[in-house]
Amino acid sequence: MTEKKNKDAFSSNFGMIAAAIGSAIGLGNLWRFPYLVGQNGGAAFILVYLIITLLLCTPILLSEMVIGRRGGGSPRGAYVKVTGRKGWGVAGILGMLTCFMIMSFYVVVGGWTIRYLVMSIAPGFHRGAQIDSAAVFSGFVGSNVSPIVYSLIFILLTIGIINLGVQKGIEKTSKLMMPLLFVLIVLIGIRSVTLPGAGAGLDYLFKPDFSQFNFDSLLAALGQSFFSLSLGACMMVTYGAYTPKSSNLTKNAAIITVSDTFFALLAGCAIMPAVFAFGINPSEGAGLVFVTLPQIFTQMPLGGLCAILFFVTLFLAAISSAVSLFEVMTSTIMDMGKARRKTASAITAAILLFTGSICSLSQGALRGITIGGKNIFDQFDYVSSNILMTLGGLLAVICVGWVIGKKTFTDEITAGGTIRVPRTLASVLFFIIKYVAPIVIVTTAISSIF
Repeated sequence: MTEKKNKDAFSSNFGMIAAAIGSAIGLGNLWRFPYLVGQNGGAAFILVYLIITLLLCTPILLSEMVIGRRGGGSPRGAYVKVTGRKGWGVAGILGMLTCFMIMSFYVVVGGWTIRYLVMSIAPGFHRGAQIDSAAVFSGFVGSNVSPIVYSLIFILLTIGIINLGVQKGIEKTSKLMMPLLFVLIVLIGIRSVTLPGAGAGLDYLFKPDFSQFNFDSLLAALGQSFFSLSLGACMMVTYGAYTPKSSNLTKNAAIITVSDTFFALLAGCAIMPAVFAFGINPSEGAGLVFVTLPQIFTQMPLGGLCAILFFVTLFLAAISSAVSLFEVMTSTIMDMGKARRKTASAITAAILLFTGSICSLSQGALRGITIGGKNIFDQFDYVSSNILMTLGGLLAVICVGWVIGKKTFTDEITAGGTIRVPRTLASVLFFIIKYVAPIVIVTTAISSIF
């Protein structure tokens, strides 16, 4: 194995896993996954999602980690180093652009989580309170000032973690937040499944009905898997660069995938039983978290406490993923501009405040501006999730499968022969990376266009 010159690294393998799980576990699990399940037939969607995640996306995740640890440094530098070709630096730049587009709308939603956490502490979420949650939500997101202020708070909290560095900032906070996240979502889930009528929600989650599943659902499952595992945006390339040489990358990839998937299922168990218990339509869309659940909290026993726990969980999930997105941009600016961490993070924050404000205003003063029938917020979401992340994932598997080759791939996942990885497993993983993943990604991309 080549020596890694990157000075900033995780102090332990557990720190790396905690940070990577934090990157994967985010709003994609708590905000996006439940409403996609609701819109695409429940358990049928979950089953296909699990198959795609475990058999296709885990090898893609592994390929990004291989590129990161083999190359070291920023995504741009890692791609150039592992391939020996400067042109491949474009893949790292694409990753930064993808993170930039995701974070532009992500900081807006992150601001929403802070606002709703503050609201959940107020009497409005207590049982018996009379609130029009749809009007509250639309009034808030349609405002021209308040959402931007909360987005700024979210950005400042994220930059505070980033400026502490990899070990003291990203790693330390991840070690604290990840166990807490799992405990909180389990507590919410227990309360949800014990509600009268919650059994219908569990049936919806775990009894497949393929009559409600179609090709668009398949595309949604693939896109959600990419989004949830942070694939195609160089987040795992960045964290791979900070990973100790002695770490078992194959095992780490499996742990990250299983943890992320398990959390998504827990989120489903925390949300859907409550939705069915109160007779709410499970396909409410993005408003499920910010419109439907607040209404449920006001009606259920211990609803005020559940609201606080839920929005604490939502905030922690949001900021854990935001840190990894922010780090990709910061590390790339540090690499390209030879800037210090605090300078690079300040530049990143300033850009995101501007673009985030535009995304926020697209729900208010700029709502009349549309691109391809979508407002600016939705367009940033669509382009990043359905185009840029897919392209980034494709470049990662092409890089590993067709440029650096099986010998280097095997050398990296075995840590230079010091870690035992069954030859058959290594061959199957490489086959998926080289042949299956590119075909699936390209075919899906073409199908989604036509």
